[in-house]
This record gives sequence, structure tokens and C-alpha cells, in this order.
Amino acid sequence: MKHLLNLLAAVSLLVWGTYLVRTGILRVFGANLRNVLAKNIGTRPAAALAGVGVTALVQSSTATGLIVSSFAGQGLVTLSLALAVMLGADVGTSLMAVVFSFDLSWLSPLLIFTGVVLFISRQATPVGRFGRVLIGLGLMLLALRLVGESTAIIVQAPAVKALLASLASDVLLEITVGAALTVVAYSSLAIVLLTATLASSGAIPMDVALGLTLGANLGSGVLAVLATAKSPVVVRQVPIGNLVFKVVGVLAAAPLVGLWLRHVRPLLGDPAAAVVMFHLGFNVAVALIFIGLTPMVARLVEGWLPKQDQALVAGRPHHLDPSALATPSLAISCAAREALHQADVVETMLVGMLKVIKDNDLRLAGELRKLDDTVDQLYSAIKYYLTKISREALGEEESRRWTDIISFTINMEQIGDIIERVLIDIEDKKINKGRNFSDAGMAEICELHARLIDNLRLGMSVFLNGSIRDAQRLLEEKARFRDLERTYAGTHIIRLTDNTVQSIETSSLHLDLISDLKRINSHICSIAYPILDSAGALAPSRLKTPIVQETSGDAALR
Repeated sequence: MKHLLNLLAAVSLLVWGTYLVRTGILRVFGANLRNVLAKNIGTRPAAALAGVGVTALVQSSTATGLIVSSFAGQGLVTLSLALAVMLGADVGTSLMAVVFSFDLSWLSPLLIFTGVVLFISRQATPVGRFGRVLIGLGLMLLALRLVGESTAIIVQAPAVKALLASLASDVLLEITVGAALTVVAYSSLAIVLLTATLASSGAIPMDVALGLTLGANLGSGVLAVLATAKSPVVVRQVPIGNLVFKVVGVLAAAPLVGLWLRHVRPLLGDPAAAVVMFHLGFNVAVALIFIGLTPMVARLVEGWLPKQDQALVAGRPHHLDPSALATPSLAISCAAREALHQADVVETMLVGMLKVIKDNDLRLAGELRKLDDTVDQLYSAIKYYLTKISREALGEEESRRWTDIISFTINMEQIGDIIERVLIDIEDKKINKGRNFSDAGMAEICELHARLIDNLRLGMSVFLNGSIRDAQRLLEEKARFRDLERTYAGTHIIRLTDNTVQSIETSSLHLDLISDLKRINSHICSIAYPILDSAGALAPSRLKTPIVQETSGDAALR
């Protein structure tokens, strides 16, 4: 029992080390990895090579799959190119299995010691996060050595020999076990390395090891499908297509295991090398065969999972991908896209508000007021999604972006509330009472409204691009809008003194409306503050002169 527990602990340590490396790399280089993929996905060969490079660094084809699936969901890459990336990703994780198959146990103490020092001394910095990666690498190497030592003892037990014998000559069972272990461990790399170590120690026959390896490949495809099960259809298409490659590849390779054992196995010598090279050869062959068939498989998958009509889901979050939460930088991007979706709904309300004012359209007013519920729902969904992102996993820039998104969504939610109140006032004080603004008053409202639309679009651009120049323009527009609102309030008073009937009837509504428009503009211009503050371009105070200190006599009167 003791030796069995030692083996289970070693396997758990291997899985944990793989997890530390994967999450650590994503935390340090997450945004850069996304940029590498985005810039190199132009042709299918280039996309496959990008997948090889990123996955070799992340050590997880599943993580690469989540990133490229998000790209497909955002419309940044076609399904065909995304599938090419996945073919390269499988080759990348196979290459890492080859590297770890060498005896690198002597590196384990050095990596763990260095990693712990870096992580403890500079925990909240990229250097500290890189120390986490070194700890994971050291634990993986240590775990592989412990697995070998434990299995060398366990395989001598009669019960274990009988259990292992039951796996022999049953390829379907071996593939099933390998796939199940991969899903449980959340890593095909860990299972392939474990299988190679078991084969090297003589714990399992070579044919069983190769069957488990095929199962690990199949399991990684199933794992990606499960990880994106709750994602939008466009996101789920990528892992489904990749699973098609793996199923066809495993079905084709299973009958060829015997040929590999007879003709290739004698050339490789060490059993561990034979396992990892079989793993690499399988994925390279699948990539070379299917790289030209990705358009056909893409069409097939799109037939199975057709895209939803966006008009049917316009009121629901459709960028908040739960599977992206494992990659914080990717989750931040998803939240930002959903925030822009929320802003689009607000823009629809703002544009429709003027039509209600002009045309006295009660039906449209009711529809626009319902959209405020959509804005509120999106705000709640984005806020809840952001709370599920680990703040510890975010770098300084990503943490600032996290705060910017929260601030942006709050402003959009408040704008929606103001528009809803304006619509209620228009219905009660104008439409139901049959009143109209004067021509001059309507022209002023239209002018302010046009500036609001322009400022909202500029604010969305500032939020998306973080342009300091545009942020400064937005604040300048805030001052212009405030001056314009004061001017129009003054001209309205003049019309009242001229006894303009329409102005008298709608006086209260008119002044409230231009005041509400100014408040909406203030919320829009608030988008600029975080951008300017982070760039150090925000003045500490808007006061032109310091406040004169109170005299002792004034203080005494209080």
C-alpha cells in the first residue's frame, strides 16, 4: 500500500507540475502569445507553425486551443486556419514530450530552488511568475524520477502483474483508459510522460504503452470539447474539428501499432524513447495529412454546428467565454468585447431617444426602455465574469484593464438608466399631453444629441484603443458640451421672456432634458480619466487658483 501511495503521489506531482508550468507561462506571456498567434495566422502552414511554437512554450495543446477558439469566436480567424493551428499545437506538445523523456532529473533541484527564491522574493512581478514556471518544471522532472522508482517496486507484486496482463492485446481498452486518464489529469503531456516512464521501467508492455498513447491523444481532443462545452457555437467548432482529426487518426493508427513495434521499435532502443517518438510521429503524420483538408473539415463542422443568428442573442452576453477564464489575459479580452456590446446597446437607446422626441413614438419608447434591462443584465454578467478572473494571475497592465472595464460598464449602465428616465419624462410630459418643443428648442436638442453620439463613439474608441490623444479630445468635448448646455439654457430663458407658447409649455421638460444630456455626456467623458491617469496626463486639480484660506475671524463665526 505504501508503494502504491508513493506512485499516486508521484503521478499527482507530475500533473501538478504540468499545471504550474501551463498557468505560469500563460500568466507571464499570455498577451504576447495571443499576439504571436494573431500575427502569424495568415496561411495554413504558418498557422500550424505558430501552433507548434506557442504550444511548445505553454506545454498544453488545450490551452492553445482555448486561445485560438476565442479568436474564431471573435471572428478574427477563419475556422479552417484555427484548425491548422490545432494541428500544429498537437505537434508542439509532442515535441515537449520528447524533451522531457531525456534524463533531466539532475536539473530538478536547481529549478525548484531557483523558482522558489524568485517566487517568494518577487511574487507579484513577472519575475516571480517565471519562478512559478521553474518550480513546475522542477516538479515535473522530480515526479518522473519518483514514478520510475515506485513502479520498479510495484510491478513485482503478483496482483499488479495480473492487472497489467489484462490490458494486453486489447487496443480498444488501452485507448479508452488513456483517454480517460487524460481527461482526469487535464493534460495529455502528463499521461504520455507517465506512460513512457512506466514502459521504461517494465511496468507495462510496449504494445499497451502505445495504445495508452493513442488514448492520450484522443483524450486531449475530448478534453478541449468538454472545456468549451458552455461556450458559443463559433468557439465550440474548433475543438470539434480537432476531435475529428484525432478520431480519424487514432482509427487509422491503431492497426499500425504492430508494424511500428516490428520495424521502428528496434531502431529506438529505450522504451521511453519509443513511446514519445510514436507520439510525435502520430501527430506529425496527422498534421501533414490533414493540413490540406482543414477547409473540408471546417465545412463539415459548420454543418453540424451552424452559427446562431446574432439577432436572436443580441440581448444576451455572447463574448463571455467561460473556457477563457483559465487564461486571464484572454478572459480580459472577452470582457472588453462584451463591454463594447453593452455600449452598442446604449448607442441604440441613445439614437432611438431622439426619434421618440421628434415623432412622439410610444411604441419605440417602450422598446427602448426594455433595452435598459438588457444593459443592466450585461453589466451584471460582465461584473460577475470579471470577479471569476484571478487577480493574482493578472499583470500590472491587465489589472489596470480589469479596472477600466468595470468603470466603463458602470458608466454605460448609468447612461442607460438616464435614458430610461428621459423616455418616461417624454412620455408623461410631452407625448401624453400633446405638447411640442419650439423649433429653436428642438434644434438645440438635436445639436446636443448629435454631439452625444459623436462623443459616445469617441469614448468607445478610447476604451478600445487607449489613445491618449483621443482621451484628451474627449475631455475637451466635456468642457464644450458644458458651455453649450449653459448657452442653450440661457437662450431658452430668453424665449420665455418673449412669451413663446411652446417654450412656456415645455420649459421644465426642456431644461431637464438638456441637463440630462449633459449628465450622459459626463459619464461618456469619464471613460477618458483612467486612460489619462495611467499615462500621467491627468491634471491633479481642475481649480485654476487655490482656495483662499479662511481668516481666523471667519472661522470664529462658524
